[in-house]
Amino acid sequence: QVQLVESGGGLVQAGGSLRLSCAASGLTFSTYIMGWFRQASGKEREFVVFITGTGDNTYYADSVKGRFTASRNYARNTLYLQMSSLKPEDTARYYCHVPYYRGSEWWGQGTQVTVSS
Repeated sequence: QVQLVESGGGLVQAGGSLRLSCAASGLTFSTYIMGWFRQASGKEREFVVFITGTGDNTYYADSVKGRFTASRNYARNTLYLQMSSLKPEDTARYYCHVPYYRGSEWWGQGTQVTVSS
């Protein structure tokens, strides 16, 4: 059973920074692609970033490119999302995601990020 537990969300002013964490268990952390999605109130969930198992390659949504950085800590089985130059439109609930493991995709419970103007 895969478990993904996000943390690090909160309230921040525009232009500020936050770092989200996703503690993963139940899978071989270094093998699988992982990612972040987000969902703003009243909107559909949208892709933010994918990062490969080795961490060598990342794929960002255009809306966050240059401002957000995904990384992995293999000693802690933790996925991070460093967010900088935050904008009010980044306000959303952020979800950790494993797109494929043992025939299923997996989601965390999410962590709320609110950016005030």
